[in-house]
Amino acid sequence: MTQGRPPLNRRLAEFGTTIFAEMSALAVRTGSINLGQGFPDTDGPEEIREAAVRALRAGHGNQYPPGPGVPELRTAIADHQQRRYGLALDPDTEVLVTAGATEAIAAALLALLEPGDEVIALEPYYDSYAACIAMAGGSRVPVTLHPDATTGTYRLDLDELRAAVTPRTRLILLNTPHNPTGTVLTREELGAIAALACERDLLVVTDEVYEHLVFEGEHLPLAGFPGMRERTVTIGSAGKTYSFTGWKVGWVTSTQELVTAVRTVKQYLTYVSAGPFQYAVAEALRLPDAYFDNFRADLRRKRDLLGDGLRAAGFRVYQPQGTYFITTDIAPFGEKDAYAFCRALPERCGVVAIPNSVFYDDPVAGRSQVRFTFCKRDDVLHEAVNRLQRLASWA
Repeated sequence: MTQGRPPLNRRLAEFGTTIFAEMSALAVRTGSINLGQGFPDTDGPEEIREAAVRALRAGHGNQYPPGPGVPELRTAIADHQQRRYGLALDPDTEVLVTAGATEAIAAALLALLEPGDEVIALEPYYDSYAACIAMAGGSRVPVTLHPDATTGTYRLDLDELRAAVTPRTRLILLNTPHNPTGTVLTREELGAIAALACERDLLVVTDEVYEHLVFEGEHLPLAGFPGMRERTVTIGSAGKTYSFTGWKVGWVTSTQELVTAVRTVKQYLTYVSAGPFQYAVAEALRLPDAYFDNFRADLRRKRDLLGDGLRAAGFRVYQPQGTYFITTDIAPFGEKDAYAFCRALPERCGVVAIPNSVFYDDPVAGRSQVRFTFCKRDDVLHEAVNRLQRLASWA
């Protein structure tokens, strides 16, 4: 330490090693099954992997690709949004390719926030949201999703959302389908958010990386609601949909004005990335509907496999409507501290999970919640379920 001051700036002082790195290291150290971090343990479609190999061999993207992304991918993203959702985009001015969705979130918040601006985010939230808001000098304002005892899912209280808006609110940061709860916002909820954003002149950054992983309900881009085209920055990603999370190919779509603002920041972060993979993702976005239908059906089956196993082991399970994740409650075991529970779980039964408390500003709010991922091979899930049965005697 020099000058009597910590090396890390004070805005990021609350952030250390991510919970995912910590728990993944614990899985390796103990030889446990890692149901913590949301990455598949098999690769995506062989034809898309081969498309990346072809691009490498042909020299496509081996040098710096264009700053906004290769034209083939930008066009494929625009076509995807038009075909799936009826959203018309200019691939030259309204689409920006990023180094995954995480960079897209960071670039958007750094571009759109001034120090002191308030950002409303749905709690619990993906941990990078809080860090990116802090890096931008913003102030995060959580609106908590609450479990519904009747449906077994988490829901948004629209009155709480409206009450959270102040004269300092700059934007709402949405995630639907929502990680970690698996909530899919309904047409009515999204319509109310759109009306509020228009009424209070707010921007919305919406993280839609799980758009193709909806098991109940439907995915509806907020940009398609009245008045939202010009005030919504939509973030997408190839990693979750095609099971190539290491490629780090994401994107931003919006109006020319908003995309230009985000690109201004993005060019000073990674500049460009993932050249050959961009060509492969362009082909992936044009896969037939059967791919998306089969992928979704397979993940739904895995969800049910793990969910049934968790219930049998004694967990209270909140049924996810989408994503890779299941949120559970450890109260039936007489446990209250999810972090301590997750630290001990590998030794108790050889499985690693994530404590949801790290996704809350107020750790007490999610203190007894634990998140598991089900984007793993069937044999891995079956073995994890068998191991988790060792906890049944605690319930």
